[in-house]
Amino acid sequence: MSALFATIVDTKALAETVAAALVAGVGITIVFSLAILGASLFGEARRDGRGGAAVAAAGLALVALGACGAAIVVGIVVMISK
Repeated sequence: MSALFATIVDTKALAETVAAALVAGVGITIVFSLAILGASLFGEARRDGRGGAAVAAAGLALVALGACGAAIVVGIVVMISK
């Protein structure tokens, strides 16, 4: 029975796909949360008159948003190439 199952389902490819989806899902969630954190810290620092902290927070938000955009582009390219 397990030999038949092995020929129907490629368990190695399935495990790789599940692992990649898990890593990508958690990774993108963390990166996007950093973008939200940076935007929030930017607003607070700007209101308090802390220019350096505001610039650093804006930089964090922009880098994180750029990483999210790059991940979206990579995902689309991978889907199109298969």
